Amino acid sequence: MRHCTSFVVLLILLLPFRSTVAEAGTGTTHMPDPRTQEAITLMNAFAGRTGLDTGAPPRRYLWTDAFAVCNYLGLGRATGEERYTALALQLVGQVHHTLGRHRDDDPRRGWISGLDEDAGEDHPTRGGLRIGKPLPERGPDEPPDERLEWDRDGQYFHYLTRWMHALDQVSRNTQQPRYNTWARELAGAAFRAFTGATAPAWGSRRMVWKMSIDLTRVLVPSMGQHDPLDGYITALQLQATPAAPPGPDLAEAIDGYAAMIRRGDWTTPDPLGLGGLLVDAWRVQQLMQQGAKPGVPLLDRLLDGALTGLQYYARSGELQRPAGYRLAFRELGLAIGLHALERMQQSVEQGELPTQADPKLLARLQELKAYLPLREAIEDFWRDPANRQGETWNEHRDINEVMLATSLAPDGYLMLLPPD
Repeated sequence: MRHCTSFVVLLILLLPFRSTVAEAGTGTTHMPDPRTQEAITLMNAFAGRTGLDTGAPPRRYLWTDAFAVCNYLGLGRATGEERYTALALQLVGQVHHTLGRHRDDDPRRGWISGLDEDAGEDHPTRGGLRIGKPLPERGPDEPPDERLEWDRDGQYFHYLTRWMHALDQVSRNTQQPRYNTWARELAGAAFRAFTGATAPAWGSRRMVWKMSIDLTRVLVPSMGQHDPLDGYITALQLQATPAAPPGPDLAEAIDGYAAMIRRGDWTTPDPLGLGGLLVDAWRVQQLMQQGAKPGVPLLDRLLDGALTGLQYYARSGELQRPAGYRLAFRELGLAIGLHALERMQQSVEQGELPTQADPKLLARLQELKAYLPLREAIEDFWRDPANRQGETWNEHRDINEVMLATSLAPDGYLMLLPPD
């Protein structure tokens, strides 16, 4: 079955690209809107540059690839072009066969989970997934080096949650439950490794920031501010998507994360973190609409944290700096979050979600609405070719272009299609 799927994907990829799309049932054609067309150009370039649809050796990086999978799914829905869904599936396969296995410069071989070849093919996420950093991970006897650690491989929890989301989006878009099963298996492995999963007093337990490739050693013991929150919302999302046969139960992980997030402040001045809070609020809203019942009150805290952070960020003057002093992907994370905020506002105002009667929520959304123009300012700045010539853009070109494409055409990343 695996070989058959790969063959079908390759056939689809060989179909000629069409700039117009037949509308279902009409026989007429239309061009994608300019923003979607710009996203298509960016994602086509990414596919060629990273070896996704060429014979070049694949260059995979988990965070970027998670957004890219969602982008291709969204472009497939927006254009009707099957080739974009095929690219999403092709990218999932490449990530699993590259980042789910040991590095070429590592004496270890095979799946990082330790499973044999056949079992690893069936369960490619059971041992987690590597980040895809250029340098090998720090060895057991090597002293920590904070500067080098940023370029060393290993596993990051917040990258794993992005990949869980991408796999679940594949399931929701294609109605193929195995992708959700893989996401749940990854969620279980990440919960056990990054929390230790041994102490009953979850409220006092902390997570670690970075683990070794095989999830046996802690590489950075500090905790990401939003990691338990990401874990909780993502586990809720995965549990809300049916898998056949039923995927691993995430009840223990949900309870553990819930205890960890009952207290704590999520306020951050970082634009990427602010965008994440807004996306999380929108995900929670959609999950509630689809019948999920979070056990922790989230929306007020998410929006309060986002508002406080946005008030600080808007006064900081960072968006007035020259391109060489700015990191595009962090700002674009905020732009994506502001797209989520707009969708949340529209849903609440139209009475589509169960929170529309909450006056505090409506008041908070109204205050946040004042910051929506930041989205256009960020997008316009980074859409300007003159601002994409410097070192800070080119050093992070893949992640910058993919996240710009997400901001231009965000539905693939933001919209949780009903899972049935």
